Amino acid sequence: MRITNNNYPWPDNWGQKTSIMGIINLTPDSFSDGGDFCSIEKVLYQVNNFISNGVDVIDLGAQSTRPGAIEIGAENESKILLPYLKKIRNQHPNIIISVDTFNSHVAYEALSNGADWINDVTGGRRDEEILDVVSEFNCPLVITHSRGNSQNMNNFTNYDDLLIDIIHSLENLTTKAIDKNVSKDNIIWDPGIGFSKDTNQNLKILKNIDLFKKFEFPILIGASRKRFIGEILNESNPKERDIGTLAISCLCSQQNIHLVRVHNVRTNYQVLKVADQIFR
Repeated sequence: MRITNNNYPWPDNWGQKTSIMGIINLTPDSFSDGGDFCSIEKVLYQVNNFISNGVDVIDLGAQSTRPGAIEIGAENESKILLPYLKKIRNQHPNIIISVDTFNSHVAYEALSNGADWINDVTGGRRDEEILDVVSEFNCPLVITHSRGNSQNMNNFTNYDDLLIDIIHSLENLTTKAIDKNVSKDNIIWDPGIGFSKDTNQNLKILKNIDLFKKFEFPILIGASRKRFIGEILNESNPKERDIGTLAISCLCSQQNIHLVRVHNVRTNYQVLKVADQIFR
């Protein structure tokens, strides 16, 4: 069921539980599931799997944002994305669909063809016109903290003060969005786990989530299967990092975080179902 705020939906019980955003990467080179979803049949199977296991939002991406990823350009990104998006929307008219893109052209095409949210890992840094698109459609926008781009982000892990620098960046990006008439009520903050941060920095963010909550924006945490979990577990295979991911989802429940972005919806749903009963 989609609950609408203005024209666009929010998950059931938004803010009263830890909602789940399920990741579907349509790219051949994503760090965890690259190439896994290379046909309509496989994508629809995964969407059905997510829905049957309690997903709240489907997050579709046709441009990898992992460190080192090559950019394919907005036109190619749209060509990959739109057939899947249209098919999913046709078969599931009520599911919330987010599109993971930093290109304004892709955002416009996605929202015109049934997407509900835009999830921009650059927070509007890369293509400020994406803010105009979000404003025009009056839809939710995830503003993520990051530095640089996929090719060089690992060179930007030096901070004067990690937490303060991230917060200042999110505030500045939010001000730009609001100046472009993006509704404050449609903004979600993501501190950018894994984007231009090393393992200790990612852990520091997680240990200090309360600092981000003070600004009263919904918070999204996207830590699923990321490299820092692998470094802690000494696990090189991203698909073997789900248990480490679950530990972070439990923390998010305890801290009343609105949304976690994960690859394995079923296990996270089960863990959060219990954790939310304990912590909320």
